[in-house]
Amino acid sequence: MADTTSSGTTAHTEHPGGDLGRRLVRRRTELGLTRADTADRAGMSCSYLRYLEESSAAIPGRSALLRLAGALETGMTALTGGEAEVPPGREQAARRAQLVALNDTECRRRLGTHGVGRIAVTTADGPTVLPVNYTVVDGTITFRTAPATAPAEALGRRIAFEVDHIDEAMSRGWSVLVRGRARQAHDPATARWLTERSYSAPWAGGPRELWVCVDADEITGREIREIPADPDEDPVLRA
Repeated sequence: MADTTSSGTTAHTEHPGGDLGRRLVRRRTELGLTRADTADRAGMSCSYLRYLEESSAAIPGRSALLRLAGALETGMTALTGGEAEVPPGREQAARRAQLVALNDTECRRRLGTHGVGRIAVTTADGPTVLPVNYTVVDGTITFRTAPATAPAEALGRRIAFEVDHIDEAMSRGWSVLVRGRARQAHDPATARWLTERSYSAPWAGGPRELWVCVDADEITGREIREIPADPDEDPVLRA
């Protein structure tokens, strides 16, 4: 991924060197910030930020981490991976939260970013929700699994599929819910084509060559946003 300097020129290709570097690059990419933008926000040199992102041996001090966390609108714990084993959503709700519906176009746009979603299917053991690596191909949700697994029990049934994003630092997020029938891609040529188009192999590893496609017949979405404060009602802003 090429970066852009403050002068507008394209710099070298980035190669995150460690866990911290990957988190820094991922977070500023989510915010649409270049390395130069981030360094300027954090009050540090671009070369030092490059070192933090590309060196696996980088051990920044607390002050640098605090400045980077502020620049990236997140917490120091999140940057250092301290929340890796903790589910999101522990922060307090925003003071002026608003739940709004997403239209069909916006739902499909967010669904199409691919990644990890959850399928809800009724199995022999009862209602089950499981995470899967998915890709949207020509408007169809696709994922790989193995025969005789819980996700494979979705075949031939109407199921629910959900994907979401939570911004812990800003106490906001969104979710998209899809309902539709799951079918198997039997044709070997179609399976090869889906394999070529897939964004990622299943994280779980192992032989997972059974392709499941979900034809959506209902898509809905919601987003939690923060309502801008009214200066006439907020004594801090009024001051």
